[in-house]
Amino acid sequence: MADERNFRSTYYEKVGCRSVEERKSLEILLKDKPLNVLKLKQFCIRFTVPNIHRSVLWNFLLGVTPAYTDSCKYVMTQREAVYDDLLRALQVMRIVDDKTPKPRVLYAMWLLETKQLCLGYDLNQECHFSNITEVLLQSFDNDIEIYWMAKGFHEYSQEIIEEMGKLSDLTGTILEKEDNGLYIHLKSCDILPVLPLEKWYGSFFAGVLPELAIIRIWDKICGGSIKIVIFVLIEILRTLRRRVLRCVDLKSLLECIETIKDEQETADLIVNKAIELWQQNKGHNEFILQSKAKALI
Repeated sequence: MADERNFRSTYYEKVGCRSVEERKSLEILLKDKPLNVLKLKQFCIRFTVPNIHRSVLWNFLLGVTPAYTDSCKYVMTQREAVYDDLLRALQVMRIVDDKTPKPRVLYAMWLLETKQLCLGYDLNQECHFSNITEVLLQSFDNDIEIYWMAKGFHEYSQEIIEEMGKLSDLTGTILEKEDNGLYIHLKSCDILPVLPLEKWYGSFFAGVLPELAIIRIWDKICGGSIKIVIFVLIEILRTLRRRVLRCVDLKSLLECIETIKDEQETADLIVNKAIELWQQNKGHNEFILQSKAKALI
């Protein structure tokens, strides 16, 4: 019966239908005072978040809004003030202007707030923060919320990087178990040890998968699971298996994976299979990010 339920849930999600029961359950949870962070994380782990509730849920789980919803308006007023001060400072210093791409503006704001911005800093260099904001800007409309959500995701990114040793080892172990042929090929071509795992995992595959597909993986990240990134990579490799087996070096493999950005159906298939494989391996029981206490006004 459980298998039938999983199959039906996956099918409903694939065709864009949401379970009425799941949506009602989330709406009930969002009415709690205060909001229950554990229950809401568990919802993200178990289900895909309905688009209509994603902004509210992510903002809370990423520490942007407080557990007591009556205080949300005041807290967001303070968030807006900080946002405006940072942006104004950058404009006065002529570090950004109206022509600066929004992801780079938000990145510069974060650098300034965290006291990492120095004279002549190259805002165009590759970084997880900008990659994350690229996705958020395609998914949400409120720039202030996007900035603060990006900060929350970046904290998770840093935790992933701290666990890269374990995640890298697990990637090889699980790939060998799930597809020994792929594992042997990548290892024999010396590709496996040089995979840019920190880049992919640290930005949650931003820039690798299209936004409409990747957003469902980020639901799980918001729920606290980092292990799912391994299964995303494994399903990318397995879905592109024939092409991957023709790759003999890292460059050819990266060119192969690059094609997914323009293949929405392929990306959707990868995400569906990754979530299914992750659930089969009880991914939600291991490598759960520990929520850091956030001091909310």
